[in-house]
Amino acid sequence: MGRNWARIKTGALGERAPKPTRTTHPGYSHPTAFIFIPVSLPIIAIWLIAALTIGCVLGRPGNLPEAVYAAIGAVLLVICGLLPWLSAWRAVGKGLDVYLFLSGMMLLSELARREGVFDWCAAVAVGHARQSSARLFWLIYGVGIVVTVFLSNDATAVVMTPAVLAATKAAKVKKPLPYLFACALVANAASFVLPISNPANLVLFGGNMPPLIEWLKAFAVPSLLSVAATGAALFLVMRRDLVEPITEPPKRVKLSAAGKVAMGGVGFAIVALLTASALKADLGAPTLGVGILALLLVTIKDRRAMWETAKDVSWSVLPLVAGLFVIVEAVNQAGALKLSMKALAALGKMPQWQSDLFGAFGVSAISNVINNLPSGLITGTAVSHTHVTDSLRNSLLIGVDLGPNFSVTGSLATILWLIALRREKQEVGAWLHPLH
Repeated sequence: MGRNWARIKTGALGERAPKPTRTTHPGYSHPTAFIFIPVSLPIIAIWLIAALTIGCVLGRPGNLPEAVYAAIGAVLLVICGLLPWLSAWRAVGKGLDVYLFLSGMMLLSELARREGVFDWCAAVAVGHARQSSARLFWLIYGVGIVVTVFLSNDATAVVMTPAVLAATKAAKVKKPLPYLFACALVANAASFVLPISNPANLVLFGGNMPPLIEWLKAFAVPSLLSVAATGAALFLVMRRDLVEPITEPPKRVKLSAAGKVAMGGVGFAIVALLTASALKADLGAPTLGVGILALLLVTIKDRRAMWETAKDVSWSVLPLVAGLFVIVEAVNQAGALKLSMKALAALGKMPQWQSDLFGAFGVSAISNVINNLPSGLITGTAVSHTHVTDSLRNSLLIGVDLGPNFSVTGSLATILWLIALRREKQEVGAWLHPLH
C-alpha cells in the first residue's frame, strides 16, 4: 500500500497539509486555509469504508448486531494503514465519559426492568387510562418524558419499550404501535431537557458542559416546545388507532421489595447526577458508581440480581460507540473536520437567527442520513476547534438531539429501540407500520 497509506496529516493523506493561518483566536485555524480537500486514493478509501460501515450499522445486512459492523469498519481502517493504531486508540479513549455514562445508565435501567419497576409504571398507566386508548397514549408519553429526562433517552428506548408492549398485550390493546412510537419519539424529543438526558449532550459539549442553571436557561423553553409538538404530531398521525376503548381490566402489578430498592436507587441516581451537573462535573463516573451501588443494594434482597442484570445489559452498545468514534476520527482527518469548520465559519457570518436555523436543520438532516452519534461527534469536534456563539452551539445540539425523529434509524436511541423490539419478536418498518 506504500507509505502514503499510513501517513495521515490534518488536511490529506499522503500529502503535507498547508500550514493554517492564525487568527485572533489562538488555537483556531483560519477558515480560508481550507479552500478544498485534496483527493487521494487513501481519502477515497476512508470515506468508502465509513459510508459502508454506517450503512451496515443502519441497515443490518445479515441481521448481525450493529456493533459487529462498527468494529469491522474500525479494524479495517487500522489494518489497511488508513489510520494509525495510536490515533484509533486515542479516538476510542475520547469516549471514556460516554462509556461510563452508558454503562451506569444501562445497569440502572436493566436493574429497574428486571425488578419490575417499568412493568409497574406501565400497569399504573393502563389502570389510570380508564379504558381510554387516547388517555393511555398520553400517560405513556408522560412516563416516557420522565424516564428520558432523568434516566436518558436510551433507557426509554431499551427498557420502557418492552414494558409498554407487555402492558398493552395484557390489556389486549389491538394496536400497540402508537404506544411503541411514543417511546421512540419522546426519547429524542425530551433528550435535551437536562444534560443527563442524552449521551450525545456529553459528546457535543465535551469538557465544556455548562452548569445546570445555565443549561435550563438555554433549553427549558425549547425542550418544552419539542415535547409538546412531538406528542401532538404523533397523536394526530395515530389518532385513528386510538379510538377503540380498552375492554380488558388492567392487570395489577405489585412492586417487590427488591423493586422498591431498585426504584430508590434510580431516585438516588437522579439526585446524584443533578448534583454533578450543577457542579459542572463529568457525568460518566458518578453514573456508573450509582449504578453499581444500586445493583449491590438490590443484590441484598435478590441474590440473583447481580449476575442476571449484568448478563442482560446490552453491552454491545459500547463497542458500537467505540467503533463509531474511530470511524469519525478517520473521516475527520480525511476532510470532514475541515468541511465542518468551514460550514461553521460560514454560519458565523450570517445573522444570528439564520445561523441558528441553518445550523439546527443542517445537522438534523445529516443525523438522519448517518445517525446522530457520528454526526454529533463530527459536530462536537468542529465546535471545539472553531469559535462559535453559544446560541449556535445550542441550536446544533437541538438539531443533533431532536432532528433524528425524522427517520427510524436517525439516533442511537431509536436503534436501541429497534433492538428492544426485536428482542420482543416485533419488527417495525420506516413508514410507521409493523413488519410481518
